Amino acid sequence: MLTVRNLSDEVHRALRVRVALKSRSAEAEVRAILTETVLPEGRASLGTLLTAVGRRARLTDEEFADLARRAAAPARPIDLR
Repeated sequence: MLTVRNLSDEVHRALRVRVALKSRSAEAEVRAILTETVLPEGRASLGTLLTAVGRRARLTDEEFADLARRAAAPARPIDLR
């Protein structure tokens, strides 16, 4: 739940206009505004960034598969004796 206090009259009027123009509730419009602001379009996901790193490193499919196998294998303790 979110409560926003002390909105200026100008912001409140502008929000009411947006709500009317888009034919949706104030809650839906505020949700859309927050989503667009916090999660802007074109934001890269972690998977996309990791794929880009792999491409820049020019990993072959075989090298990538080897890394995936290592990541899936249980970790072994290091013997420091």
